[in-house]
Amino acid sequence: MNIPQSSFSRVVIIGGGFAGIALAKKLSKQEFQVVLLDKHNYHTFQPLLYQVSTGGLEPDSIAYPIRKVLQGYPNFYFRLAEVLNINTERNIIDTNIGPLKFDKLVVATGTETNFFGNEELARNSMSMKTIPQSLNLRSLILENFEQALLTDDLHEREALMNFVIVGGGPTGVELAGALAEIKKGILPKDYPDLDTRRAQINLVQSGDRLLPAMSEIASNKAEDFLEELGVNVWKNLRVANFDGKKATTNGDTIFETETLIWAAGVKAVTIRGLDGETFVSRSKRLLVNEFHQVKGFDHIYAIGDVAQMESEDYPRGHPMMAQPAMQQGENLGDNLVASLKGKTPKAFYYKDKGSMATIGRNKAVADLPKFKFQGVFAWFVWMFVHLYFLIGFRNRVVVFINWVYNYIKFDREARLIIRPYKQQYKTDR
Repeated sequence: MNIPQSSFSRVVIIGGGFAGIALAKKLSKQEFQVVLLDKHNYHTFQPLLYQVSTGGLEPDSIAYPIRKVLQGYPNFYFRLAEVLNINTERNIIDTNIGPLKFDKLVVATGTETNFFGNEELARNSMSMKTIPQSLNLRSLILENFEQALLTDDLHEREALMNFVIVGGGPTGVELAGALAEIKKGILPKDYPDLDTRRAQINLVQSGDRLLPAMSEIASNKAEDFLEELGVNVWKNLRVANFDGKKATTNGDTIFETETLIWAAGVKAVTIRGLDGETFVSRSKRLLVNEFHQVKGFDHIYAIGDVAQMESEDYPRGHPMMAQPAMQQGENLGDNLVASLKGKTPKAFYYKDKGSMATIGRNKAVADLPKFKFQGVFAWFVWMFVHLYFLIGFRNRVVVFINWVYNYIKFDREARLIIRPYKQQYKTDR
């Protein structure tokens, strides 16, 4: 790999997500040579992927070029690459564009959808972890309604308009709310010759309440909001399999559907060389100490969703959310700078700033450290927080204008089948 030699210590960061970007920003003005590797040349604001899937936003409004994020920083290098292996003995990583030597390595690869070993479920269901996956889902949703218009088979039409979302966390809840609003306000206008009232949105949760990481008040209110929107909420039910036409469960319930969206779990994206039992927890996250060092190494670190830092408050590691990832990236950056200056590094302490989820227009729930509230005010807070953490002034403006327009017109303009999923992307999962 063509990276200039430097007298500075080389820090290689694998992953341009929240954690990787936060760390790179901290180090890029210091006496380090920073090399950031990612399979994509852009950073994705994942909390808003569901709005791309449902036509509320275009993908370029939640993505930002990595090179532009750190543009003008000295000693910073970005390479579009896929990491294949980590040689921990020689301090070399192997990539699809060649090997690279490192002095310090930071793994910030994030997570991917976890189907828990069910290959048929993985093959036939839809995920929503990346922008391409979100565009595929958007196309599939719209194609289903176009196809429902054409078929004379009532049974097939029902299946085309029946959507099953598996997973009652923030992703599943927010997606269900968005689809319910489309059914209520947009489909009757777009498809006047189709009885869109027959469309069904089912949210399946294996536990006894939605949003299990939030307060019980927030869970109950989110369920109330969804039921007001006409979503069928199924609790204590687990989807066992999906063959592309029929979703079976651990009970007597069977869903006949053309679209099953899997939002029921994630697993860490690990890399060969750091994927042995010595280093990886049961959740596939890399075990790290309070200084982000991967177990067994003093120069290899892991931050963000891929890292599991166990403590008394978080025995299973920190939540897989943007805030812990950014805080870990910043803390590791401060520690690396401190070690460069001969100072003592600081153990990581997560400052929980709360969590929130939106269920639709004027409907959201928020659990902040000192306050818990729901409804319109929570919805405005949710919008402000997401706008604040978006990268790029243009993206903030575009998203804000889209939200204002969608609110006033009760519309979602990005209902475009740009990449027909059923025709061209059926095998691209």
